[in-house]
Amino acid sequence: MANLIIKTKSTSDLKTDIERILKPLGGIENFIKPGDRVLLKPNFNTADPYPASSDHQFLKAVIQIVKNSKPKDILMGDSCTLLQKTQKVMECLNVFALEKEFGVKVINFEKEKFVKKKIQGKYLKSVSIPLIFDEVDKIITLPCLKTHRFARFTISLKIAVGIMRKRERIYLHSRNVEEKIAELNLAYKPNLIILDGRKAFVTRGPEEGDEVEPNILMAGTDRIAIDVEGLKILKSYPAENKLKADIWQLPQIKRAVELNLGAKTEKDYQVLEV
Repeated sequence: MANLIIKTKSTSDLKTDIERILKPLGGIENFIKPGDRVLLKPNFNTADPYPASSDHQFLKAVIQIVKNSKPKDILMGDSCTLLQKTQKVMECLNVFALEKEFGVKVINFEKEKFVKKKIQGKYLKSVSIPLIFDEVDKIITLPCLKTHRFARFTISLKIAVGIMRKRERIYLHSRNVEEKIAELNLAYKPNLIILDGRKAFVTRGPEEGDEVEPNILMAGTDRIAIDVEGLKILKSYPAENKLKADIWQLPQIKRAVELNLGAKTEKDYQVLEV
């Protein structure tokens, strides 16, 4: 499974589309067992609309699918960008409505207990992440697809910044931010990644940019492979961004490869279109 990336064109039936890309991976039941505690990590960086933040309908579809595996708990958590308040961002995005509709527990990471993880990277030696990551059985990340004015792009590697204690992000952004993003991913490992690439930003980002509609959904377990395939989509559009170099030489990807976080070349994974 680790070397298989499933890709599909989205239709009007989002839940069915997501189930379709999970089927070749064994379905959601291959990742979540009855009684598991499951943590969903979306993108609530700001209160700006999708694709700046996770789409409400996409989250609803994912939650419905996860519930089919009869987990003990479904938790959904994030923390927003440094200068904003996560509670306010979540309220603006109507995130708490998901608690009422599906019984999901929404977690504001800003209010959680953090634990320090030693990662011994070249640029990051340790990072503080919410304790809840040690208390759940399964982690599913739900990245958007977009460029980023500081980190070039934000997909499945960059989504990890939302789990980092806010005050530590000041150092993260000081220099070598792209390499540090890769090293941050040593602190945790998602069991599944579901990418919502129905819309994307191909300039600026992460909160706004020139918007396109690739209409793509992807699923897999390899963070590097997901990001490489996402970058191919972003690079396919004529746009002024920072993605002109070879994908495998972009600092996020290059450092992630050095850290053995996933595929090292395109020969290490297969893309299956369904």
